[in-house]
Amino acid sequence: MAHATVDDVLGALENVDFPADKTRLLDAARSAGASGDVIAALRGIPPETYTNREDIARSVRTDPDSDLGHSPAQRAEQARQGGRPGQSQHLREVPKPPVEEELDR
Repeated sequence: MAHATVDDVLGALENVDFPADKTRLLDAARSAGASGDVIAALRGIPPETYTNREDIARSVRTDPDSDLGHSPAQRAEQARQGGRPGQSQHLREVPKPPVEEELDR
């Protein structure tokens, strides 16, 4: 996981015109002189078209403590609810398949 905050990522994308795809976001961040951590965080987002900055904030994987100033209760609620399909999977509790449980014994 990258050590960039959501604010760092969004700050590097201030001059992006939306909608924008992942490639365009990466190019804009590089042009803005973004740090390696910001570039790494953007590389981890799904390859789709983003319509606004909030879509990016929901998609980028950053340290949980950098979560746009949300309280712990708000972060927990967000983790329970999940995000768009295929996103925020690292926050969800997923039971191990029976084969993995057997191998762990």
